[in-house]
Amino acid sequence: MKIAVCPGSFDPITLGHIDVINRAAKLFDQVIVLISVNAAKRSVFTKEERVELAKKATAHLQNAVVDSDDGLLADYLKKKGACAIVKGLRAVSDFEYEFQMSLANKKLNPEAETIFLTAAGENMYLSSSLVKQIASFGGDISGFVPECIAEDIKKRLMRSRS
Repeated sequence: MKIAVCPGSFDPITLGHIDVINRAAKLFDQVIVLISVNAAKRSVFTKEERVELAKKATAHLQNAVVDSDDGLLADYLKKKGACAIVKGLRAVSDFEYEFQMSLANKKLNPEAETIFLTAAGENMYLSSSLVKQIASFGGDISGFVPECIAEDIKKRLMRSRS
């Protein structure tokens, strides 16, 4: 069985993330959507909230599961028997960072391959930060996140603003 991991902070998960996950699900037998901690980012949603949002957003995929981990991605792949890391790229600047990460992961786990999927044109500008900013001001985020979680995100961000 070919297992891929789609790692990210997913704070929150967006339609851009879902596009990459959907496409990865067509290429692999199983896709693990891995909610991870990024020390460089301050998350608005707790890890548990992000897991629940991701589970709702990927419920339509029979071969996708959601998990979380606080350790090294290379170690997680070994533990799960995964052969690939799937990352979405929006711009050249994403590639520079992700390329460095892929080299580090390859050094730590020589069996791991990193696959880059370019963002669909309509998602190239989309980021979790943008979604959080729009939602915190009461804006319509329905075109940016899966419909099944839009209200959850909006309620949570409006509450944290009060």
